[in-house]
Amino acid sequence: MITLHQDVDGFIRMNRHFPESASITINFTTGASEMFTGTALNVIFDAAVAEFRARNRLDAKGFSRAPAVTVQRVKGIQFVAVHAGMAA
Repeated sequence: MITLHQDVDGFIRMNRHFPESASITINFTTGASEMFTGTALNVIFDAAVAEFRARNRLDAKGFSRAPAVTVQRVKGIQFVAVHAGMAA
């Protein structure tokens, strides 16, 4: 079992998919906790990645066709927004 803690901004640290059969408990800042399956969190993660890519004008694989102008990592995300009730 994996336990994650929500930060004060409403995010959990998740930079990759979890195994589909994994049980993940998220402790929210409100004091509530909720059990997620790996599959459910992976769907939430994929939605966050898709939104990130759309806002940053990246293609489906995360590539920008424009010349690079920064040295910062812009192809991935490190944090995913969650809230109580998403496991249902």
